[in-house]
Amino acid sequence: MSITAERKQALIGEYATKSGDTGSPEVQVAILTERITNLTEHFKTHKKDNHSRRGLLKLVSQRRQLLDYVKRMDEKRYQDLIGRLGIRR
Repeated sequence: MSITAERKQALIGEYATKSGDTGSPEVQVAILTERITNLTEHFKTHKKDNHSRRGLLKLVSQRRQLLDYVKRMDEKRYQDLIGRLGIRR
């Protein structure tokens, strides 16, 4: 259900705003989106896993907060980010 270290590094490399960037909102949202996608796939086979479902709701909430922050700071960055990730909103 969690992402591998290699996949995480690939996401960091793809969404980093500068060299050595691991904590920008774009990187954090990309990592959260990957984890949310993995959990969503998990629930297709494990429908009654309510403990993990709670974790999924927390991840979605955390991603929403980060996206709201990016939208407040820079609307164009927000639009680019949700476009690249394929998040509808």
